[in-house]
Amino acid sequence: MRRRHLPVLAAFAALATGTGLRAQPAWPARPIRIIVTFPPGGSSDIVARVLAEVLSQRLPQRVLVENRPGAGGTLGAAYVATQPADGYTLLLSNTAPIVTSPPIYANVPYDPVTGFTHIAYLGATPLVIMVNPRLVPATDLAGLVAWIKAQATPPGFGSSGAGSVAHIFGEAFTQRTGAQLTHVPYRGSAPMQADLLGGAIPLAFDTLPQNVENIRAGRLRAIAITAPARQEMAPEVPTTAEGGFPGLVAENWLGLAGPPGLPAPVVATLHREVAAALENPLMKSRILEHGIAVRPMTQPEFTTYVAEEVRVVGGAVKALGLTAQ
Repeated sequence: MRRRHLPVLAAFAALATGTGLRAQPAWPARPIRIIVTFPPGGSSDIVARVLAEVLSQRLPQRVLVENRPGAGGTLGAAYVATQPADGYTLLLSNTAPIVTSPPIYANVPYDPVTGFTHIAYLGATPLVIMVNPRLVPATDLAGLVAWIKAQATPPGFGSSGAGSVAHIFGEAFTQRTGAQLTHVPYRGSAPMQADLLGGAIPLAFDTLPQNVENIRAGRLRAIAITAPARQEMAPEVPTTAEGGFPGLVAENWLGLAGPPGLPAPVVATLHREVAAALENPLMKSRILEHGIAVRPMTQPEFTTYVAEEVRVVGGAVKALGLTAQ
């Protein structure tokens, strides 16, 4: 009886290894896209482009960056979440579309934890509280709070978008200081910065890196950073704790993610290559230049980290009852 099956088994084996069932080409067999959920010019975009450059040197295919901004980053994230789980469409994930925006926007079509494969942690950067010095005379945090309270109507504060870390920090700032502000959301840091420099808004909360040049040139005045300690790229700027408000801390983290169900070998390769990219001299210099603090995380640790951020920070955002404007 066994001999009767041998020709069938032999034919099946020939199909599997020959012209019948062809093995899938090794990944990556074509260019890879990293989707950035904010417009060009912000910290997410800058990091994504340097990472893509370094990964393109290490992988046998090019890595490209594509910007898909809107709705606090949820549009770009939703796009990635629905792409095939083949490793060719990835997300430059960050706090906004994963943690702070889902509680704010109605009907976000993805689960921020299970709706993605969380591949690798890149680092985090603090915010800077900054003002247009032509409009705001304050030079420290106490002076800024006093100036805001003295205004007849709540001044507008700019952020990179509704649901961004800066937006959430602004709400926390008003609650903690009692200084009333009006949120003015933008589609990314670049247009917000243009209005701040032009005087359309008097102050803003934004990630530190892309504002350092204007701060050093005196076009903007840094009041405080939202980190536990002073930053190497702007050591002269005090922390919020030094300004009299300990615990008023906020950071924007960055990571790499993909659609749910990415094959384990692809995840392992990407995690390994990102870790190597973070040791690349170009990447290290850019990371330092943009004030991003890096610490090692395994892929499971990063997934746990994201889940905890969603639970704690996302829960706090939900408790604020904010809605998209």
